Amino acid sequence: MEATLFYILAAFIVIFAIASVTSRKILRAVIYLLFVLISISGLYFMINYNLLAAIQLTVYGGGVIVLFIFSVLLVHHVELELEKTPIKKKIIAGLLSIVGLGITLWAIFTYPFQTANTYKSIEVADVGYKLLGYEDGGFILPFEVISVLLVAVMIGAIIIAKGKKLKEN
Repeated sequence: MEATLFYILAAFIVIFAIASVTSRKILRAVIYLLFVLISISGLYFMINYNLLAAIQLTVYGGGVIVLFIFSVLLVHHVELELEKTPIKKKIIAGLLSIVGLGITLWAIFTYPFQTANTYKSIEVADVGYKLLGYEDGGFILPFEVISVLLVAVMIGAIIIAKGKKLKEN
């Protein structure tokens, strides 16, 4: 059952990734990318990495895709088609992808992986306490800095979206 589900998710990832990079319509490419990211989170759920799967769904599947869609809607027309890529560039990209796949597979099959003898289960609550801890090893300061950075980015996006409408009287 798990193997079947894995192959189904892997097929979704490959099919929608190819559809995402070959689609000439921007909005469709973003939606195909959303399906890829959701399928990847399904793989994380399968191997019991629930926190990483939830982060994948919320940050990438939710936030990044919404950001892409808003940027497409603000900058371009929804039905905008991308220019056609010359066949020479497609062949070069395909050859480079095959070489990269070959190097990756060679590295995986020749590396002497060792089994882990110890396994320590980490609960989501432990991660939360570590993220919001202010003692040694806590991450509350970087967490707050990222919050301020995200607010600044949102304000900047609003100013850019309004354009030249912001003028002093």
